[in-house]
Parts: sequence; structure tokens; C-alpha cells
Amino acid sequence: MKLYLNLFDFKQRVDYKTEILSGLTVALALIPEAVAFALIAGLSPLTGLYAAFSMGLITSILGGRPGMISGATGAVAVVIVSLVKSHGVEYIFATVVLAGLLQITAGLMRLGKFIRLVPHPVMFGFVNGLAIVIFLSQLDQFKSADASGTLHWMTGTSLWIMLGLVLLTMAIIWGLPRLTKVIPASLAAIVVVSMLVLGLKIDTQSVGDIASIQGGFPPFHIPAVPFSLDTLLIIFPYALIVAGVGLIESLLTLNLIDEITDTRGRGNKECVAQGLANVTTGFLSGMGGCAMIGQSLINISSGARARLSGIVASIMLLVFVMFGAPIIEKLPMGALTGVMIMVAIGTFEWSSFRMIGRMPKQDVFVGMLVAAVTVLLHNLALAVLVGVIISALVFAWENARRIRARKYTDDRGVKHYELYGPLFFGSVATFNEKFDVTNDPTEVILDFKDSRVTDMSGIEALNKLTERYHRMGKTIHLKHLSPDCRKLLHNAGSVIEVNILEDPDYKVLVDE
Repeated sequence: MKLYLNLFDFKQRVDYKTEILSGLTVALALIPEAVAFALIAGLSPLTGLYAAFSMGLITSILGGRPGMISGATGAVAVVIVSLVKSHGVEYIFATVVLAGLLQITAGLMRLGKFIRLVPHPVMFGFVNGLAIVIFLSQLDQFKSADASGTLHWMTGTSLWIMLGLVLLTMAIIWGLPRLTKVIPASLAAIVVVSMLVLGLKIDTQSVGDIASIQGGFPPFHIPAVPFSLDTLLIIFPYALIVAGVGLIESLLTLNLIDEITDTRGRGNKECVAQGLANVTTGFLSGMGGCAMIGQSLINISSGARARLSGIVASIMLLVFVMFGAPIIEKLPMGALTGVMIMVAIGTFEWSSFRMIGRMPKQDVFVGMLVAAVTVLLHNLALAVLVGVIISALVFAWENARRIRARKYTDDRGVKHYELYGPLFFGSVATFNEKFDVTNDPTEVILDFKDSRVTDMSGIEALNKLTERYHRMGKTIHLKHLSPDCRKLLHNAGSVIEVNILEDPDYKVLVDE
């Protein structure tokens, strides 16, 4: 049955059955991820589960992208792990609160629009790198701990059982949609494999073998840190990185889901929602987080498109923690691992291989570099930043090579330079080579009809060129400057003194 759901300012058709079942699937997939990320950060498993609950609930209700799932993430875990070791968990809670305030500020200042500056090759690299990271992270499930706690690769029967359960899960997820789409394939796979393991009493690793998820409702807790400048100096660098990493990963995930669903989310609203979620999480004993691309793709691939699925996932996660821990801890890790491997396969942009040899080499290089940085450093924000910087430098270099000048002398003996291409920091050197100051006549016109002055470097280049002509007793004029270029030169004040020719006003005779 499809009805209308209206939460705050969002209204859309909702398939309640699909949303609820998809939310249940996501809740099951959230548990091992949240526990694992908490352990990576050196925290209690409940700090990850509480973060997954509060982050997911608040962003599902208030966020700018219905269907996107937020929770505790590895990107945040790797940032705060050193702070945990040096100052303890209370400083983590304070850091998460401050990071949330920074994210709210970014949203209110409408900084989410800057995600548009991320080029498509960077998006490809981000998605492919993240798919590889998701896949590699699942390999730890094929390891078991010895008496000393050291992890070793499984061997013998335990390895074959784990492989069999993973492959069975993947087969169900792949094949079931070809038969029916009544229930999400991922949920069906988890249920079938779990019933098989419990019914046949198969000895294999379960959720409870990782850590206990038993707990109560997230307790309200004000971070027990000194309210002083010293504390702020300690937590601010971490909070800034957490806020930046969280926003970048969330906004990139938002863009990815936009492409998949052919809809458009609201980046600035998502920034504010992420910030509110982190502030709340810091006061509810959570480790903080951001959007989770793996769980978001599980949700979208299951057919969810509304806010209800994320709300259900968050509430069911809390129900599992408070009341269903003994049952959930019996779920085989083979089933959850198979789900995440299928997510990795579905996340990877396989079409990017076809672009090799067809797209510009620099774009292919950027995509591969971003993927490599993501995999090697597990730092999504750094990978995206590196990709954007290199793409910007390539763009500047390509535009710097495009500036050129057409030269001629009219019947009055005036030398004309008709410029083509932008005049900016990258093209200044080539621009200066175009002029023959010594041999030019006493009057020179620079025609900017097909060119623009874009920055201070361009202004300074014009200033120096004017000085060279003036020293030779010659006059230079600028023509066809666009209004924004004129404003730029006017704002420069005394930096440049040059005659600007007024362009003629052309009048057209019309019948009244």
C-alpha cells in the first residue's frame, strides 16, 4: 500500500512495506560496522552503537537526502583514535559536540554548495576506492583469534564453512530479485543463512564473538572535561578534521544517491542535520559519525526512497541493543559479510574501466590516484582534497596554454592586439610574450572581446605592460572589457593606470 508521508518540509509517496523491511535490513548491517569502528577507535562497542542510533535517527528526520543512512564510521574512527589514547573517552564526546557545532555553522553559511567543485573523475576515484576499502575490511571476518588474542587466517573446516556461508548469501542477493522483489534480497539472505546455521547448529563466527551489544537507552551525559581554553586547544584540531571529513563523506554520498535515484538532495540542510546529530551524539555517549555509503546503498538497493527507512533502521538498532541482543548476537558473520561484499561489488564503478583510453589521461590519472589514496590511507577527505587540487592545477595549466593574440595595424597606424583566452595567474607568462613593446607604434589597443581579466595576477600583468609602454613614450588602451573586468580594475585603484576605451553604443532603427 502506498500512501503519502509528510515529515517537516518533505512530502513524497511511500511504500511502507519496502521502507520497513529495508530499514530492518540496514539495522542488521549496522551492528557489526558500528562495533568494528568503535573498536578501531579504542572505544566501547556501545559508543559506536549509540552513535549509529542517534546519528541515523536525527539525519533521517532532518537531513537533506531521504534514504541516506548515517552512523558511526571508520573515517571518524581513524581521526579520533590518537585522542582516545592521549586523553580518554570524555574528550571524544567533547570533540564530537564541537565538530557538530562546526558542521551546523557550515550549513548555515551555505558552504555545502562547494561540493560542486568535486570533478567527476574524483567522484569515480572516491567510489571505487571506497568499494575496495569495504571489500578489504570484510577480509578480517576470515580471521580468528588465538588464546593471546592475535588474529590468524582461518584454515580447514572453519574457513570452508565461512566461505560457503558468504557465497550462499551473495547468491541469494544476486538471484532473488530475478524471482521476486516482495522482500529485500539482503534481508532474505540474512534470514535464510541465519536459520540454516542455527537449525543445523553449524559452528561458525557470530556477532557475539566480536563483542556484546547488550545495553540500555543511551544515557544523557555532559562530557566530563575542564571548560577551559586548554581543553579547546586540545579538541579543536580533532573537531575540525572530524567536521570536515564528515561533511565531505556525507555530501559525496548524497551526490552519489542523487545520481542513482535521479533526484536531488539538499546539501546545506544535510550539513545542519549532520551537525545536530553529532552534537546530540556527543551528549548521548556516542563516538560521532557521518553518512555511511555502504548502508546507504543497501537501503537504496532495497527500494527505500523515503525518510521512514532510516527512522526504522535507527529505532530497530536501539531495540536490538536494549531487548534483542541475545538473538542478534547469534547471527552468523558469514551472512553479514556476504551482504557487505555485495555492497562493495555494487558500489564499484565498473564502467570506469571502459573509460581508460577514451577519456583524457589526466582524468584517468586523477581517478586512479584518488582511489589509491582512499585505499592506502583510509582517509576519504584527504583523497578527495588531493583529487580536487590536482584537477584544479590541470585545469589551470590547460587554460594557461589557450591564451593567444591576433595582431594587426589599422590604417591610422594603431597596433591592435585581439586577445583570446583568460588572463589569470597561469597565463601571465604567455601573455607577456605576445607583445613587441620596442617595435610597436605610439598607440596600442588591447581588445578583450574574447578574453577576461580574472585575478590579481592578471591586473599586475596589465600594470607592468602599461609601465613598459609608458617608459617608451607610448599609450595603451583597453577595449571591450566586460563589466566584471572593469569593476576588478576599478577596485584595484592606483595599482594600474590605463586608458579604457568606451565601447560605442549601437542604435537600431525600429518601427514604432
